Amino acid sequence: MLAYIIRRVFQSALVLLVVGLVAFSMFSFVGDPVDNMLGQERTQADIERLRSDLGLDQPFPVQYWRFLEQAVQGNFGLSYRQGRPVSEILMERLPATLELAFVSGVLALLGGIGFGIFTAIRKRGVAANTIMTLSLIGVSLPTFLIGVLLIYLFSVELGWLPSFGRGDVTRIGDWWTTGFLTESGLKALILPAITLGLYQMTLIMRLVRTEMLEVLRSDYIRFARARGLRDRSVHFRHALKNTLVPVITITGLQLGSIIAFAIITETVFQWPGVGLLFINAIQFVDIPVMAAYLMMISVMFVGINLIVDLLYFAIDPRLRVDRSAGKTA
Repeated sequence: MLAYIIRRVFQSALVLLVVGLVAFSMFSFVGDPVDNMLGQERTQADIERLRSDLGLDQPFPVQYWRFLEQAVQGNFGLSYRQGRPVSEILMERLPATLELAFVSGVLALLGGIGFGIFTAIRKRGVAANTIMTLSLIGVSLPTFLIGVLLIYLFSVELGWLPSFGRGDVTRIGDWWTTGFLTESGLKALILPAITLGLYQMTLIMRLVRTEMLEVLRSDYIRFARARGLRDRSVHFRHALKNTLVPVITITGLQLGSIIAFAIITETVFQWPGVGLLFINAIQFVDIPVMAAYLMMISVMFVGINLIVDLLYFAIDPRLRVDRSAGKTA
């Protein structure tokens, strides 16, 4: 087990290095930030001085190594646009994104697992078929279109919910802000959370339904029914436990992608999170902000993937048996 953890941690660190290199390489093609930072009356001396101050006159390997060295310490430099530390800007925007991702993740998990179990147990029912038909909306329609449709229905036509912004927030501690404690904050969270979580919920629902149907056709389920066990015990005590084992990997990756897909949702709803910050950074060629955002998303993705792999190894005894058999052979 310890050797497996060490190997997975090493692989995760290698992935982060590669992602950082690719991301940092892409920024050389998005434009020169000096053009946006200096006015029209700039001179060549001003351009050279600013490039020297930003370290842009150094070779690419030197810039990348300096970026990694500072990133490990949590220092991503100064924003070219705002002139403030990037880590400070991220800390201001991160609570909004994490709050949105948390609500969307809970919605996707509860709705996906619940509807998946229901449609598997009542696969010939009218309600189950209706849910499966409606789930095609979440799979087929792009995220931004779902957001626009929700805004049109609940904000423009009905006027029930706000169409943009985060509402009033409450500050907790030095840097954390939350909208859970205000009415306007809760209302502002509903539409973005549904938009962001709907696609993930439908994927999880269909995966749970497929796995559940496969488990219900297995021999030990038939044996459990032959013993006279009630349907509730068969479904939730025996079938569900084995259904969720292969679902964990896909679910973990889908929850990680919620943070990445938040870019589109935050842009549609003007949600003040790190996704919207990244879009604005692209427009102004704010390289430190872009690099910090991509590294942060990469760390989250790799971290979630690592946790999922370890959980899968811990709860599935077949992996441990196979590994032990391999060592013995």
